[in-house]
Amino acid sequence: MSISLSQQAYLQIRDKIVRLQLAPGDVIREDVLQAELGIGRTPIREALQRLARDQFVTELSMLYETRAILEPYAMRLAAVRGKQEHWDAMAAALESSRRPNVSNSDLMRIDRRCHEIVWEAANNRFLTDTLDMMYAQSDRLWHLYIADVEDMRHALEEHTEMYQALSVGDGDLAAKLAEAHVRAFDEEMSLAVRKNLGSPLN
Repeated sequence: MSISLSQQAYLQIRDKIVRLQLAPGDVIREDVLQAELGIGRTPIREALQRLARDQFVTELSMLYETRAILEPYAMRLAAVRGKQEHWDAMAAALESSRRPNVSNSDLMRIDRRCHEIVWEAANNRFLTDTLDMMYAQSDRLWHLYIADVEDMRHALEEHTEMYQALSVGDGDLAAKLAEAHVRAFDEEMSLAVRKNLGSPLN
């Protein structure tokens, strides 16, 4: 089966990257690639765009992979260090999610507030700073790709389960629920990103 020029360019450029013939940080010149591969500008450009999308999807996966480790750790710390005031605040946040006509954006803000309460309870500044940065990246991607289509109510239901575990000091259960929460969000986001960035070369 013959493959398109764009696909040929993609495979050959990817091979150069894998073999470090194009090293990280190298300036990639389309005219040089055209001469080396004997392929025109448009297929080269399409191949480079696809490689950029591939890198984005990989980085997305690494983001959630890391959150799936750190968020459960924060839960375990919070279960030990948290005070009743934290769980009262979390209960109030979750209650506000049950208002009639609450928007998806409101639910996302409540989701973030629940995470912030856990981070505060965990009382580890380095962990909090890292998770805050990573959540901001997740939040940005959510607004870019699924804010208008993904119902956040299920995410708040998951937070309710985490709250119930935390309020009785069950760090292991809270950690397990947090990991499932992050991984479910990762799956939804990855699906949406792949759909939006889907390449005609596939």
